[in-house]
Amino acid sequence: MAKKPDVRGVMEKGLFSDNPILFQVIGICSALAVTNLMLNSLIMGIALAFVTAMSSLTVSALRNHTPNHIRMMVQVLIISAYVILVDIFLRAFMPEMSKALGPYVGLIITNCIIMGRAEAFAQTNAPFISMIDGLASGFGYTIVLLAIAFVREILGFGTIFGMMILPNATRWTLMVMPPSAFFLLGVLMWMANNQRIKRERKGMEPK
Repeated sequence: MAKKPDVRGVMEKGLFSDNPILFQVIGICSALAVTNLMLNSLIMGIALAFVTAMSSLTVSALRNHTPNHIRMMVQVLIISAYVILVDIFLRAFMPEMSKALGPYVGLIITNCIIMGRAEAFAQTNAPFISMIDGLASGFGYTIVLLAIAFVREILGFGTIFGMMILPNATRWTLMVMPPSAFFLLGVLMWMANNQRIKRERKGMEPK
């Protein structure tokens, strides 16, 4: 009998050991597009975490009532509904942020992380633990976005969350441009996978 997933294990997996960007290499388009500023990255990450968590919760709650041949369409409909709610919220209460993020909020619908968690986890697990799984994957995504944005913003603008930290430092124009996100994401992936390989080798060593 398969062991039921526990909250701690699901959180650890989504945040670190199976991070959707670093190890699954999904959801990287928005990670490259909105990471020039930390505030943009934080809002984008929270939005995706909310959509992923609530979509997984809803998909799991309806899994026994959804015909298999229309499963994917139902999942897209559920995800779209939550993305629309996020978009409306940002337009109403954070109009400047809505403009800054532009089309990338709407493109949350196409983010592979959300559909991936709905198919791989929510479709076969209980609603609460599915919501935790979605939340963990969303926050794992957010952590990577913030790590990239931290380097880009402080070197490109001399600020952190818009507050001036390095007023006299030379600005790195490259960090403001999208290609810098490719390099930084590649470095993060290399570091994360290198650590994973070291842990696996250490675990294989005879005691």
